[in-house]
Amino acid sequence: MTDRTKIDRSSVRAEWQNRGFSCDLWVDAPGKVWTDFVHDVDERILVLDGEILIEMNGRILRLEQGDETFIAAGTRHTVRNAGDRAARWLYGYRAQTA
Repeated sequence: MTDRTKIDRSSVRAEWQNRGFSCDLWVDAPGKVWTDFVHDVDERILVLDGEILIEMNGRILRLEQGDETFIAAGTRHTVRNAGDRAARWLYGYRAQTA
């Protein structure tokens, strides 16, 4: 995303769906931490507002408005709201095929 002031959620949803991902909104209060999650499918995250830290593969990524990342299936990760206000982000999982 190049324009960090306005993210068009419907455009993101359409793009992600074309790539085989769902797209939903998540909101966390300041200080909220989700520890050691592992999903059996790939995940995408795009920050709408606030600041989050994602710890995975021995690295810490700081994501702010407009930043997007990919978390491969099977990757243990922790997500933390690192700001002093609610963090809102879009997340999506790759559709599983039968």
